[in-house]
Amino acid sequence: MITIKQTIAMACIALAGMSGKLTAGDHVDVSVSAANMAKLNEVLEARSAEHKARQSSRHPSETLAFFGIKPGMTIVEVLPGGGWYSQVIAPYLGDEGTIYGVNYADDMWPLFGFFSEERIKERIASMAKFPTMVEGFAGKGIAAKGFTFGQVPAEAKGKADAVLLIRAFHNLNRFASQGKRDQALGDIYNLLKPGGIVGVVQHRAPEAADDKWADGSAGYLKKSAVIEIFEAAGFKLLASSEINANPLDKPTQDDFVWRLPPGLNGAKKKSAEEVAALKAIGESDRMTLRFKKVQK
Repeated sequence: MITIKQTIAMACIALAGMSGKLTAGDHVDVSVSAANMAKLNEVLEARSAEHKARQSSRHPSETLAFFGIKPGMTIVEVLPGGGWYSQVIAPYLGDEGTIYGVNYADDMWPLFGFFSEERIKERIASMAKFPTMVEGFAGKGIAAKGFTFGQVPAEAKGKADAVLLIRAFHNLNRFASQGKRDQALGDIYNLLKPGGIVGVVQHRAPEAADDKWADGSAGYLKKSAVIEIFEAAGFKLLASSEINANPLDKPTQDDFVWRLPPGLNGAKKKSAEEVAALKAIGESDRMTLRFKKVQK
């Protein structure tokens, strides 16, 4: 006889694995209840039309369910930026939850080579403003704090239920030779509780692509490389999903991910037909991976 709990679990598996599949033998936390899913969808429904327009490409409901995110958790969001995902996560976590925003280390910004001094100062200052940003769309109940890799507060270590890197890992890998990737992975490991989850959504490079092109500088990384990097850093792959896959995105080594919507970088130099073709592709093809912190 199938219990109510089993029925909910099977429903969550179907939701989380929509358009994708779990790896054989994985044990995925599917305890995101129907009530929590209803709350999450309520949060999504309350968003502006502009933000809703991206939901069909970014699948926040399915993605957060796949990662096992629930109200009341302590969540770390890497590179929260303008807050597209923060505006979903914070209200969903509710007043009993905590959200930390963590940005690139301050000394990583000059490595890009194209940010102005003023822009670098803005990015560095943004984390101090993170709690105010969160309060703007989630109220004063939820605890919020912003910081950077390399400057993790002692009180945050070992507290996180999950760390989410949503389109946020490619630049860390791009500057791996400067130590930025390992610094971030070490901080992520230390932020998590034992058995805590890392959720990764990342622009996906073809496995046959040149390794140098697929180092993150064009925005794309190979799925095999991401798994290898995280497992070497003390995390175990639990599951992968095609929730955020887009088979229309077939990048070559002449492409970078920002050519696609919503940025359409370089569109001014292209014909109307070329821009229309890029819009028809939509947002990038993305891997969605769930890891667990394990004892090193």
